[in-house]
Amino acid sequence: MRSRWKLGKWQVGILEVGRWRLAGAVSSVVLTIVSGGAAAQSSAAGSTAGAGTELVPVIVQASAAPKRINTSSARSRNAARARAAARASVAASAAAAAAAGAGAGAGRKESAFGHVDGMVATRSGTGTKTDTPLIETPVAISVVTQDQIQAQGAQSVSQAVRYTSGVRAEAQGADARFDQIYIRGFLADQYLDSLRLMNASIFAYPIIEPFNLERVEILHGPASVLYGQASPGGVVDLVSKRPTLEPYHEMFVSTGSYGRAQAGVDLSGPIDKNKEFLYRFTASGFDVGSQVNHTGYQRVSIAPSLTWRPDNQTTFTVLGTYQRDPKAGFFNLLPANGTVFPAAGGAKIPTSFYSGEPGFDKTDRTVASIGYLFEHRFNNVLTVRQNLRYMDNSTDFAVVSPTGSNPFSLSRGVYTTYETLRSLALDNQGEFKFKAGPLDHTALLGIDYRNSVDTALNRGTTTGVPAINAFDPVYGLPLPTPPVTSYNRQRLEQVGFYGQDQVKLGGFVALLGLRYDQADLNTDNLLASTTAPKSDGALTKRAALLYKFDNGVAPYVQYTESFQPRLGTNFFGQAFKPTRGQQEEVGVKYQPDPKTLLTLAAFNLEQQNVLTPDPDPTHIIGGVRSNVQTGKVRSRGVELEGKSEINRNLTMLGAYTYTELVNTESNTTNLGKRVPGIPLHAASLWADYTFHGGALDGFGLSGGVRYLGAAPGNSLNTFDVPATTLFDLGMHYDLAALGPQFKGFLASVNATNLFDKTYVEVCQDTGCYYGLRRNVIATLRYKW
Repeated sequence: MRSRWKLGKWQVGILEVGRWRLAGAVSSVVLTIVSGGAAAQSSAAGSTAGAGTELVPVIVQASAAPKRINTSSARSRNAARARAAARASVAASAAAAAAAGAGAGAGRKESAFGHVDGMVATRSGTGTKTDTPLIETPVAISVVTQDQIQAQGAQSVSQAVRYTSGVRAEAQGADARFDQIYIRGFLADQYLDSLRLMNASIFAYPIIEPFNLERVEILHGPASVLYGQASPGGVVDLVSKRPTLEPYHEMFVSTGSYGRAQAGVDLSGPIDKNKEFLYRFTASGFDVGSQVNHTGYQRVSIAPSLTWRPDNQTTFTVLGTYQRDPKAGFFNLLPANGTVFPAAGGAKIPTSFYSGEPGFDKTDRTVASIGYLFEHRFNNVLTVRQNLRYMDNSTDFAVVSPTGSNPFSLSRGVYTTYETLRSLALDNQGEFKFKAGPLDHTALLGIDYRNSVDTALNRGTTTGVPAINAFDPVYGLPLPTPPVTSYNRQRLEQVGFYGQDQVKLGGFVALLGLRYDQADLNTDNLLASTTAPKSDGALTKRAALLYKFDNGVAPYVQYTESFQPRLGTNFFGQAFKPTRGQQEEVGVKYQPDPKTLLTLAAFNLEQQNVLTPDPDPTHIIGGVRSNVQTGKVRSRGVELEGKSEINRNLTMLGAYTYTELVNTESNTTNLGKRVPGIPLHAASLWADYTFHGGALDGFGLSGGVRYLGAAPGNSLNTFDVPATTLFDLGMHYDLAALGPQFKGFLASVNATNLFDKTYVEVCQDTGCYYGLRRNVIATLRYKW
């Protein structure tokens, strides 16, 4: 497919997509811009090498300079100075807004894709894929800034959204192998720079280091019109740190609970004096234990990026990441008997108990990616973008995990998985801004493409595996060699065509969208040499209307839909059907000033073909219960969220969530029951007070309280996991108050679960997870 048009002297061919065959097919993705016969071309092609898939290096070639007549050297120097001055003025242009990120300096106009000074964002690109004020976006969106991540000492994306409405984070408690976030009761898909982070099967799940991010954005509700396959609950869009126009440098070291050793560096700025080339280099790592014996986490993360700005209208940013997690977490599911309920004699299983085998268990993950973000603004009407990312994810997992409910003699099974996932994501956009009569339009036309190949070799057995006493564990007993239980390869290819129009008339803002997706899924059983093909097409719609009053109040209504092809199979190797979702939402936003934003939303959401635990407990894949698709789930609720920098000293964040998630159609006994793990009520409040002037100049104190209501402990709702309330505390001190020689130094201490409360985070049909105990982290940060 190839699209080509001509504006003045510009001729544009924006997209050519053949078949990208990560496992042996040929494809091409070509972006070409031609100016009067000179070309700037970027291409990436899949290699057919048998050892794997490689991308041809992205090549950006400057337009050939026209032949000149003889001119004076003075005139040439003047022209060069003029070009340099034009590039320097980009800070006021759209290209500068796209390039400017953290460290761009105070006073710059906020960009939807850049740094936010403080904790209150006013713009976002997640809800519309355009740089739009949040107050004019008729959908509930939550933004967690990098400043908030650092202020609260969050160590993962899941921890970063603790104080956000509508979400259920840290759903595995102390088990942090997955960074899963539930929105409005549904597991949300995650995107990085609006490109899908593919995950498949069970273990090939990429986790993004939060230090590499500028912001974490939560889009509440279905978003398939823009994102194609997406959960009905919403999407988590992660925005990468990008090269900055002004020099920015940061480094930190941290220590704390469980022997934490952590450090990181973030360097950015222009490479040349004309600011045509910008760079950013972010690197971090940690080694830390856990509240569970014999477990811990290790990580090394590197994220370099480079921006080229050949003129005021064009940016081309290459982003790369490499993340190695040799200790990516542990599986420590425990029975309700001994966690939620006392075992015989009133005993509770210690939170330090490890149910596996220290010499055998492992979760070893490596994720690498390369991609680019391209944007060219032709004039005040047309802007084109192309974003691309290739990601390679491999996970080596082995565990001995409980299968029984008697904590004094806990039966166990042995499971191993080796899984690789290679994926390509591509998004092409054309944005048109124009006026038609009294109506102002921002129209978006796009084509996106996804391709992933997931291969998983699973082994497992419960025969001959020694049981363990949770109160007196003995490790090191002989284990059987598990036989192969499945060896599957799944190939997903999806193409989506979407259109959106943001229409403004006075205080009215209408948002209309339409999309068509075609998804092809092939499941290869590599043991039986069989293939199960499946093809799905879907048309999704969105319509919303908002009215912005002069006093900052903006009520809105919205209808939107979701479409989500399912990667994975049931116990019998059959590919899952796609899910469909529909939502009605009404809400109101209030922004009395640029440093305050409050959002209230009420919604009714339904999804069909929902995955639920297999009713047969013997149907185990990779150590966990397999899934089935049982019918419909309905989610109804109310979300309230507010963020305000009340004055120079005081910042406050607050959230409340009511979610009723019920199985309305099912082929099992969970019909009419609430979905386990999702509480009816959740609330949080966090505040920071920093002194400016006086004896306490530079000192700040923060505190937060999180309430998690009672939630069903299984699909039959026979018991509830009790509600819990947790307290967090933080202190920070700007050492510049001690003298100019300490300028840029900031010391901080964060304590989560301050009173070290022991609690159960969540229970499901397969078991329960303890929540995180007290964790204290001390950090010394230097910015210059």
